[in-house]
Amino acid sequence: MIGVIFLLCVAVAWIIFAVVMDLRSTEIPDWLNFSLVIFVLGFRFFYSLFSSQSFGFFYQGLIGLGIFFVLGNLLYYSHVFAGGDAKLMMALGVILPFSTNFLVNVKVFISFLFLFLAVGSIYGLAMSIFLAAKNFKNFKTELRKRHKEFLKFCLPINILGIVIMVFGFYNNLLFYLGTLIFVMPILYVCTKAVDEACMIKRRKPEQLMEGDWLYKDVKIGSKIIKSNWDGLSKDDIKLLKEKSKVVMIRTGIAFAPVFLVSFLVLIYFYFVNHGLFASLWNSIW
Repeated sequence: MIGVIFLLCVAVAWIIFAVVMDLRSTEIPDWLNFSLVIFVLGFRFFYSLFSSQSFGFFYQGLIGLGIFFVLGNLLYYSHVFAGGDAKLMMALGVILPFSTNFLVNVKVFISFLFLFLAVGSIYGLAMSIFLAAKNFKNFKTELRKRHKEFLKFCLPINILGIVIMVFGFYNNLLFYLGTLIFVMPILYVCTKAVDEACMIKRRKPEQLMEGDWLYKDVKIGSKIIKSNWDGLSKDDIKLLKEKSKVVMIRTGIAFAPVFLVSFLVLIYFYFVNHGLFASLWNSIW
């Protein structure tokens, strides 16, 4: 238990530092994530070596790393996470195995992912509302541009949602399902409007950082710098500096705070109020 408590303190300190870096530069550096993985695996190894317990404490860390390595890559290549967020998710995979029992750790993994999804949804919605209010004029203009998209895409789904909600008078589950179907396309269009109106920024070459995501392809002479998920490379930035080319960059929302809040809530449920954790788990499954 002492080893787990130490790892929790280390993880919280590392994640807080990641939050600060993400809020300041919208980027979580690789060295921060990799150093967490190396430090925690090293601690798990030597703690297992000098304790009376088996090496299960170390092996579970490796298993957690493997599982979250796959998960982080899935989220990255499906364009849900940026590189820094995906690597922080992998690093947390080394921390989250609180037990030497694999099945107990699976419960912890799934619980963390549920918390992460819930906190991330609330955080993303709150940030979208904040950005829309802050840039209301641009947001309103972009929303008007998407009027046809709303009529073509959202309206039929909204009608379907209303129909299902009507049947919800006979079944509560259908009412909730209909409400979800009604709301989701509206949120999608509004989120896209926020993205286009609030998240596109002009950047001078000297302001660019490796990994910045171009809004559109940029042509310099015969060379085309592609707008892709991997972002700008050092060579791309060097070329843009040589040509003094101002570009449009798609910025993102700092997502590290979601990791911190989700992790702290998990600690509370698992260690402070384990009875509530167990009852919630049993009620879900």
